[in-house]
Formats: sequence, structure tokens, C-alpha cells
Amino acid sequence: MTPDWITSDAPVAYATALSEMEARVAAIRAGTANEALWLLEHPPLYTAGTSARPEDLRQPDRFPVHEARRGGQYTYHGPGQRVVYTMLDVAARGRDVRAFVADLEAWVIAALAEFGVTGVIREGRVGVWVERPDKPPLPDGTPREDKIAAIGIRLRRWVSFHGLSINVEPDLGHFDGIVPCGIQGHGVTSLVDLGLPVTMADLDDALRRTFAASLDRRRLETVAGGTGD
Repeated sequence: MTPDWITSDAPVAYATALSEMEARVAAIRAGTANEALWLLEHPPLYTAGTSARPEDLRQPDRFPVHEARRGGQYTYHGPGQRVVYTMLDVAARGRDVRAFVADLEAWVIAALAEFGVTGVIREGRVGVWVERPDKPPLPDGTPREDKIAAIGIRLRRWVSFHGLSINVEPDLGHFDGIVPCGIQGHGVTSLVDLGLPVTMADLDDALRRTFAASLDRRRLETVAGGTGD
């Protein structure tokens, strides 16, 4: 069954989003609700994942800080950034968490490709990155790459929540209050920062077009193989 697509036009408070996600996840596991993909924006805030290090919160008084209880470290959320909360049945997709995260990454990369942006995955660096040959390399000569999307999930009884965020046109200066995902040296970018006049609606359309090939493929394979529950 196709997941429900839910879009919130006004910024959603983080505590409200967390409460509604947890209720939906429980309903999905109970079989009383469909899977859901919730597209929204948050007011400016920082979230701390389960691996967050206190020293990576550079400006603790700049924005509210929330304990996210998802995987990962510190992340910024705010206007101009598309947050996608993925409430999906991972059991129906083979009970392989690594493969599920890889599918989320593939989904982001496919959506970015709709705008001519080549997203890449780097070993040891969570999220999706873009190469920046237009910028000076790092002091050690490493080519510069900027992060354009973050991914962090949590599972409850094999249903995922939290999800991913893609930078469309946020204030990139707001990332200065943290070490994003614990990565030093490399920067952060957005679709508009890359010179692309992409709107939130444009990205939402691209996410809808590319979802099935990235996430539903494994679900269909699992059902066909008889390994789901």
C-alpha cells in the first residue's frame, strides 16, 4: 500500500512533531494506520542524536536544543529546510537497517538528480554530500565537499521514525552554532546556494517522483520473497 503523504504548510514545533510521529508509529505497528511520509519545516532549532558530543554544541543559547533520540549527532532544522519524517515498516522491507538507510540515501540522491545535482555518500560521513570544485580545498589538500542532506532514524518495533532533511534555502549561518553531525572542515550547502532556483514545492514533487524506485522496490521484493510479516 502506498504511504500517506502529509505536508504541513506552517512550521511545526519539534515537540508536536515528535508526539504525532510516535502516535502514528504505534498505529502503523498496530495495523490501524498506513505508513506515512510527513513533509514539514521546523522553527530554528538544534537536535542532538544519540551520539552527540557536548563540545559540538558551539552556541548552546542560540536556538532551542532538543534531545532527538535518533541516530547521529547535532543537526540544525529551520525554515527553508525540508524535513521528511519517514514512518515506514522496515520489517516489510526485509528487517535490514543498513539497507533501509542506504535506500533513504538513494532516495535523496535520486531527488537531487532531478535538479542536476550529484549527491554522494562518503565512508565515515553520514548524510549526502556534493563536491565543490568551485571552492578552495581543505588545508591538507582534500577536495572540499559540502553537506546538503542529513539522515537519522530510530526504530520502534521495526517501524521507522525521524528521517531526513534536505537544504533548499535555509540560513546556512545557523549551522555555525554546531559542528553538523560531528564533521569538521567540510561545510554545508543548499540547492539555492548551489545556484539553483528550486522551491520547496519543486523538491516535494521530486521526492514523490523518486520514492517508489528507492523505497518501495525493497518492500515489493520482500513481499514477493515471503520474508515480511
